[in-house]
Amino acid sequence: MITVTPLAAEKIKTIHAAQSAPAEAGLRVRVLGSGCAGMQYELLFDTPASGDQVFEAEGIRLLVDPKSFLCLVGTEIDFVDGVTGTGFALKNPNDKGRCSCGSGGSCSV
Repeated sequence: MITVTPLAAEKIKTIHAAQSAPAEAGLRVRVLGSGCAGMQYELLFDTPASGDQVFEAEGIRLLVDPKSFLCLVGTEIDFVDGVTGTGFALKNPNDKGRCSCGSGGSCSV
């Protein structure tokens, strides 16, 4: 299960409307890979594909492919606005592989 904070949900809805995304489109959350900074994610509006996990959180329809879903279970999507930056932050308990050696991180599931 992936959770979405109320602030993140508000921002997602605002962006969805501004991009004129189709009403049936949901927020696709995908793991692209991982490296020394942890997992890299992609967020985009999309329609469900075969095999996707589709569920709702805070009124947001989330779409996750099977491979990414294994690494995203328990993740919280938040929105931060602070001195270090503004944007979506994914707090993922499965991202155990931060390192400083250049070999990259990984999902622990």
